[in-house]
Amino acid sequence: MLMIAVIGLLALGTYSFRLAGVLMHGRLKLPAPLARALPLAATALLGALIATAALTENGGFAGWARPAGVVAGLVAALCRLPFIAVVVIAAATTALLRLAGVA
Repeated sequence: MLMIAVIGLLALGTYSFRLAGVLMHGRLKLPAPLARALPLAATALLGALIATAALTENGGFAGWARPAGVVAGLVAALCRLPFIAVVVIAAATTALLRLAGVA
């Protein structure tokens, strides 16, 4: 029950922020340095989330197979392969390394 309440609260907060952006779009003027920094902050946050997901598991290092799979997926994405190919390459790299005994 607590989990449902937390999810509902997060959803309400997310929609409130989105609505505030639409309603205050023309009324709020951000300083130029802050307006330039906001996209960078979003990119940094996304990078931190990716790094956390790729490198940790249960509060510790996830091993070398998972980061290698992420790098393989990144290379495939940079080569502009279709999304399904990127996912398959990343998963296959991780699986083959784990099969080979790389933790």
